[in-house]
Amino acid sequence: MSRIGRAPIPIPQGVTVTIDGQRVTVSGPKGSISREVHPDLGVAVSDGVLSVSRPTDERQHRALHGLTRSLLNNMVVGVTTGHRRGLVISGIGFRCEQVGPMVNLQVGYSHPVLVAPDEGVELKVEGNNRISVTGIDKERVGDMAARIRAVRRVKPYIFRGDFQGIRYDDEQPRRKAGKQGV
Repeated sequence: MSRIGRAPIPIPQGVTVTIDGQRVTVSGPKGSISREVHPDLGVAVSDGVLSVSRPTDERQHRALHGLTRSLLNNMVVGVTTGHRRGLVISGIGFRCEQVGPMVNLQVGYSHPVLVAPDEGVELKVEGNNRISVTGIDKERVGDMAARIRAVRRVKPYIFRGDFQGIRYDDEQPRRKAGKQGV
C-alpha cells in the first residue's frame, strides 16, 4: 500500500469534516474548503481521524490513493493554520509596495506592474522587497505566488551580489557561467 495514502489524517479540535457522496468539505476557524474526490476511492471519518481507502492495487488507484490523502491533509492544515508562500524581490531599483489589497511591482520594466490577488488569497508586503502570499487553499496560494514570480524571473547569468528578479524565499537559484572569451 501507499505509505502516504495509508497514513491517517488527525482532525484537530474545531475542525469538522463532512462527506456528501464524493464531495468532502472541511470547515475550521479560518474558513471552509470543498473538493470532489475520485469515485473509486473511499473516504471515511472515525474517532477524529480521516482516512482514505482504495478498492484495488491497480496503478491508477495506487496513484490516486496518495494524491487524495495529501489533498485532504492540505485542506485540514489550510483551515487550521493556513498556507503561506514567501517571495523575495532583488535587483537594482526593484521594489514593491502595498496598494490596498493589491501589490505594485517595480521590477525593471518601463511601467509598474499591478498584481491583484485571487479570491481567497491575501497579498502582504513586508519591507520593500518581500511579498507574503497567504490563504487556506494551498493550490491557489501556490498558483498566485507562481504568477507573481513569472512577472520577472531570476536571471541565472546576471549576479551582482544577488540574483536579479523575483524568487521564492526558500529557493536557491543556480548561477550559470556566461560567455567564455577565446
